Amino acid sequence: MAKNAIVGQSGGPTSVINSSLAGVFQACQSRGAGTVYGMCNGIAGLLEERVVDLSKTLRSSLEIELLKRTPSSYLGSCRYKLPTPEEDEETYIKLFRILEKLDIGWFFYIGGNDSMDTICKLSDYAKATGSPIRFMGVPKTIDNDLMVTDHTPGYGSAAKYIGVVMKELVRDATVYGTKYVTIVEIMGRNAGWLTAASALARSEDCEGVDMICLPEIPFNVENFIAKVERMQKNSASIVIAVSEGVKLADGRYVCELADDARFVDAFGHKSLTGTARYLANRVAAALDTKTRSIELSTLQRCAAHMTSRTDITEAYQVGGAAVKAASEGHTGEMIALKRLSNDPYQCTTEPHDVHEVANFEKKVPLDWINADHTDMTEKFLAYARPLVQAELTPMFIDGLPRHIYLK
Repeated sequence: MAKNAIVGQSGGPTSVINSSLAGVFQACQSRGAGTVYGMCNGIAGLLEERVVDLSKTLRSSLEIELLKRTPSSYLGSCRYKLPTPEEDEETYIKLFRILEKLDIGWFFYIGGNDSMDTICKLSDYAKATGSPIRFMGVPKTIDNDLMVTDHTPGYGSAAKYIGVVMKELVRDATVYGTKYVTIVEIMGRNAGWLTAASALARSEDCEGVDMICLPEIPFNVENFIAKVERMQKNSASIVIAVSEGVKLADGRYVCELADDARFVDAFGHKSLTGTARYLANRVAAALDTKTRSIELSTLQRCAAHMTSRTDITEAYQVGGAAVKAASEGHTGEMIALKRLSNDPYQCTTEPHDVHEVANFEKKVPLDWINADHTDMTEKFLAYARPLVQAELTPMFIDGLPRHIYLK
């Protein structure tokens, strides 16, 4: 390959997204790419021609290793909705002129559903206009909601963090022996994969959470309060995991019942927060109990001290697999993880048409949720446990983890 390559990161970061960047960068180098450019702040930055030569910022094996263990997006991110060519072809003309100016042959985008939509549009436009540039998607999202892939890099580490935190909260919530309801809000707009991970807290040394509420199941506030009241007859302290995106039967998010103003991003997504706070206030008003609401928020996606070794290894592998696929002539595809077995856990990679991914969402299977919609079944646990195995300890300097960032 004589031409150059370019890679960007988009959407919400994860604790292992930089491992995928390292995988793309090193695979491009090993396969004879010219310059490997990084987009600063994704495609939005590329439109402003803000790029960096990665060989000048990642100069040693130690820096590559630090990159793998650094959370968030090294290159910066964006939430830019690429219009269709029919809506705004000038944007495409500008982008392809920039790519031609940089002599780009391969284009890699690390991201989730909206990022795969970008790859889909760019690859379709390239085919329609005869451009030889190859466009490949590298999966990333803690939400675990991408189609065709068994799971997404980023999910395993977020699930590990959630399992650990919920286990610690269960221990903390029981110390006083008085009536107490702790409601923990976990990310997940329309799919409950992250909230489901709270079921991992249950083990021989922990009774686990008392209730798990997912967006896949229509939510009823009065029924929720009644369940809490019944549970407190058996145990004074109750710990509940609730998805930020739980919805009423009419489709409204529960958090919309509060009076908080909501903004909408470029992709039409409403901001979701306050579900736990709203429910804690309702429970406190209806029952004779103290309540507490906790939002894990961005901690779920940046807790690199709790990274799963399985996750960070697979994140690196999908980056390298995307380069391999592009070198073999693939374009308009996303690398997927294909699970071969649970025990022993074995997983491989394979490319899939990005049209099968973009603008679709993978939900938690309903048969992985128990009959009364309060817990996960063994099917989910068998799926999730391999993804949280082993650790990759940060490099500690003066008692704190060392990171690398783009100056």
